[in-house]
Amino acid sequence: MALVNPHGKEKKLKPLLLTGAELEAEKKKAASLKQIKITSREAGDLIMLGLGGFTPLTGFMTQADWKGVCADFKMADGTFWPIPVTLSASKADADGIKVGDEIALFSDEFEKIMATMKVTEKYNIDKAFECKHIFTTADMEHPGVKMVMEQQDVNLAGPVKVMSQGGFPAQYPGMFLTPAETRKMFEEKGWNVVAALQLRNPMHRSHEYLAKIAIEICDGVLIHQLLGKLKPGDIPAEVRVKAIDKLVEKYFVKNTCIQAGYPLDMRYAGPREALLHATFRQNYGCYYMIIGRDHAGVGEYYGPFDAQKIFDQIPAGSLEIKPLKIDWTFFCTKCDGMASMKTCPHGKDERVMLSGTKLRKMLSEGEAVSSQFSRPEVAVILQEYYQGLEEKVEIKLHKYAEGEKK
Repeated sequence: MALVNPHGKEKKLKPLLLTGAELEAEKKKAASLKQIKITSREAGDLIMLGLGGFTPLTGFMTQADWKGVCADFKMADGTFWPIPVTLSASKADADGIKVGDEIALFSDEFEKIMATMKVTEKYNIDKAFECKHIFTTADMEHPGVKMVMEQQDVNLAGPVKVMSQGGFPAQYPGMFLTPAETRKMFEEKGWNVVAALQLRNPMHRSHEYLAKIAIEICDGVLIHQLLGKLKPGDIPAEVRVKAIDKLVEKYFVKNTCIQAGYPLDMRYAGPREALLHATFRQNYGCYYMIIGRDHAGVGEYYGPFDAQKIFDQIPAGSLEIKPLKIDWTFFCTKCDGMASMKTCPHGKDERVMLSGTKLRKMLSEGEAVSSQFSRPEVAVILQEYYQGLEEKVEIKLHKYAEGEKK
């Protein structure tokens, strides 16, 4: 059995990052082009395009692509895609650009031109339409909705030539892996069936349990964590990397998992984002996407298992990667170990329900963290981080944190 194919009709990776003489020539040309400032989210999307993580996309979406993705999970050519990948510009900037022009995309965050783009279309979108389809709400309290509603007025579409990966490779040496690199690593290890574990939090005991369930039935697990921007109260990537390294060193069999990162900002789109996570993990060579409770959720906008249900609602054959659906997991004091609602017969009073939000809340309030919740070596690293914060972060639990099903 070979690794799963990259996403798309051609079943080939399409990295858009330039190298060598082609890169140097494009840099010179970019210096003379009109510059459009891009957001952190757009910069992350560009870097994923460069890596080949967003194969088979060749740039930012047209209006037909945008509408099809929102309404029907597919682009104008029929390719499955779950979340729009778009670029916005102010009306003043867009008025100065003609279809057919080449522009340079500049990031304030990385203080450099990230890419060039040939503009094939300029269009306006209904932002509320996008929010209701992608986030199931237009509530401005939702961080993803806020991100979309604050976009500029006009969308620009067209193919891109990516010239930079920002500061990610230098900041996360050995972790910032491309799909081609993870596929090569899997092949060298003899791994054909690989599961991806999505993380934006440090690994608590439930995450560890999910990974080990996958290891039981797969050749290995890609612990793949987000390196882009999060919401206030989330733990920075460099702290998570250190904590996960320690956990893997102490509690996993050697050569059963690989830790890597990717550059996107969280959209907090719940079920839709679970599909996006699966789509690009297929490009990274993963056969399974682990989908547990409240995947990519925020607040109470989604039910705890909506991200599992959506895989049964998309058109058949949309993806080769499969969801690995796992029920509520917790530490059961009666079982004296990790369990799920499918394996543990005991009641709620015997269960220590675990969540990243709950762990962050405990740490932020200086509460002792039980070994039933987090491995002691991991807790020490996280406690050091919280003790070093100048301001206390208030973290709210939503009602499903204690194991109530919706």
